[in-house]
Amino acid sequence: MLATATLFLSLTGIAAAQTTAFGRQMAKIDFGISGAGALNKTVSGPVLPTGATNHGTVMSLYGSNTVGALGSIRYTAKPYFGIEFNYGWARYTENYSPAPNGSSLFQIQNTANETSFGYLITPPHPIFGFQPFVSAGAGTTDFKPTAGGGEGAPHQFRATYYYNVGLQKDVLINFGVRASFRENFFLAPDFGQNYLTIKQRTTTLQPTIGFYLRF
Repeated sequence: MLATATLFLSLTGIAAAQTTAFGRQMAKIDFGISGAGALNKTVSGPVLPTGATNHGTVMSLYGSNTVGALGSIRYTAKPYFGIEFNYGWARYTENYSPAPNGSSLFQIQNTANETSFGYLITPPHPIFGFQPFVSAGAGTTDFKPTAGGGEGAPHQFRATYYYNVGLQKDVLINFGVRASFRENFFLAPDFGQNYLTIKQRTTTLQPTIGFYLRF
């Protein structure tokens, strides 16, 4: 009986220690959701493919500005080491001017779906009571034309690089608010159409505000 009791107490102690260790790790993970603006830069350049009917024509590309959403999962191991996974979504119209047929404008409505991973730094010193953070990373954005306004174009993936700077604050033990400024860098989408290919890099500015949950 004594041996049985000793074994039971030992196993209980190990389980409790594992639960505590698991809890400590889970406390380092948070799930965030934010509204995110999408402010797209205008870029211009000549149509490059020699087979395009408008080869050499200087074309401007500008995505319409809109508001989307950004979700993130973060693991903060220590103040200067953390990782994050991001999923962003926005729906807007890519505008090409002049149009390949010579008219003033050609438009493709699409959804931009970002999937990215990054390195996260959360300095230990607050700023006016808010926790600062900085992150940077890379991933891909899937530009997917919509059924109604996508002109039948195929979707296209573009390598995407980003940085993010912001502040956050715990409001409750497991709940907080977060605001940041992000910028994405990628090659302007042409949806695989040679008459839209200008090979110019563009950016999307993303002011964000939202909340996060922690176990």
